[in-house]
Amino acid sequence: MTIAENVKRIKDNVENAINLSDFPNQEVSILAVTKYGDANLARQIVQAGIQNIAENRTELFLDKYNQLKDLDLTWHLIGSLQRRKVKEVINCVDYFHALDSLKLAQEIEKRADHKIKCFLQVNISGEESKHGFTKTELMDILSEFAQFTKIEIVGLMTMAPLEATEEECASIFHDLKQVQVEISEMNLENVPCTELSMGMSRDYQIAIKEGATFVRIGHDFLRDVDLSKE
Repeated sequence: MTIAENVKRIKDNVENAINLSDFPNQEVSILAVTKYGDANLARQIVQAGIQNIAENRTELFLDKYNQLKDLDLTWHLIGSLQRRKVKEVINCVDYFHALDSLKLAQEIEKRADHKIKCFLQVNISGEESKHGFTKTELMDILSEFAQFTKIEIVGLMTMAPLEATEEECASIFHDLKQVQVEISEMNLENVPCTELSMGMSRDYQIAIKEGATFVRIGHDFLRDVDLSKE
């Protein structure tokens, strides 16, 4: 198996999941989470047809960004971001998938030189160990985003617990879709909230069936790949 063959398999899986969903006209962006390899590996994934690169740590993000500047890519920061590190990375970011506090939003507003497309992180499953807003907290702070000029809330993000069954994953993703639709219909300034970032290598097909428009895939690009030959 090669990286190119895995990219084709993943794209086929995405297309099949869309066709099986209640959202057959939705567009789904595949994010390559490249923490499992170096910039050369990320380049091979791009050459195989993926244009969205994602990292969850600032240092890894900047390393890949600097080594792949010659490519026309969309860059996603998907992990938690400490306020003190915002200035180091934010102006390299197109999409930020883990906005979990107003204080962080204020720091992004202060440091960004372009509008950052952000997903609000929602702890829809109620896990104590997870970052993110509860639904109640989310509804209470939405109006605050009208004040920002460098942040646009394009959607919501969540992750299902690692131990969740397929049925539990589907329920979590379904619930977030309901919240996303509710917020989108409020027509709030700076909060179009039309997108859903949910689903990883183990559950992205379930997430797509429940309305995901951005899925984060890492090790599945490397399934059965002999890296010594790549």
